[in-house]
Amino acid sequence: MIEELSCTCRGCDRELRDESLRLTYRTDGGERRAYECACGAVTITVARRNDPLK
Repeated sequence: MIEELSCTCRGCDRELRDESLRLTYRTDGGERRAYECACGAVTITVARRNDPLK
């Protein structure tokens, strides 16, 4: 099990914060976020919708 999750850049290992968030895309299946780091790398995160009723 993962103890702690963090949103970090794969290019330089910096923490990606709200000010580097460029795009949020929501669907019935969840949310995707695109972060642009100061080093120029783009990181996409994917969060699946957790709906116990479905």
